[in-house]
Amino acid sequence: MNGIFITLEGPDGSGKTTALQAIAKQLPEYTDKKIVTTREPGGSPIAERIRTIILNPEHTEMDARTEALLYAASRRQHLVEKVIPVLTNGDLVLCDRFVDSSIAYQGYARGIGEEGIFQINDFATEGIQPDLTLYIDIDPEEGINRIQRSEGSRENNRLDQEKLTFHEKVREGYLQLLKKHPNRIVKIDGSQSPEKVAENCIEQILTHFSTNKKL
Repeated sequence: MNGIFITLEGPDGSGKTTALQAIAKQLPEYTDKKIVTTREPGGSPIAERIRTIILNPEHTEMDARTEALLYAASRRQHLVEKVIPVLTNGDLVLCDRFVDSSIAYQGYARGIGEEGIFQINDFATEGIQPDLTLYIDIDPEEGINRIQRSEGSRENNRLDQEKLTFHEKVREGYLQLLKKHPNRIVKIDGSQSPEKVAENCIEQILTHFSTNKKL
């Protein structure tokens, strides 16, 4: 596959979805590749159906391992239907969340452990990893405040019901991943304005792929 795979990660309320939309608008100035935006869970018809099950606020009884397996299943279908064809064609994928989310949310915050989550997702993805991951970091309390302020303009999902301690563990998981994968994951300060966050993301993309001569 000759394409480029870039993922955006971050705790709830970090602003990564807004950043992805801004990046998608600005990046055509710097590459001739077709840019395809997508998200997880979801991104393709079957994967979106699995998303509705995972994030349904009524499914409070969902077991943590069931949740992890559903994310992996959605991810597999999304890859096959959408991501792999784009990368095979030599184009660029911007994806809102990928395996790092499962490790942070289910591995760390749910307490399943990184290794188990890695194994089921390695099976699901056949080892496919992003070329670059932009991790947008935000204090969990500020992230929750942002979510509360934006009620009505975003979907209300099951994770919104979690307590602050859960979101603190999510952030801890991401910071651990950042230490383990410094060549792939870059931290962006999510407390900045949306415009500044997007600007920093573009700078990191250009720096990374200029070094690797791929963009």
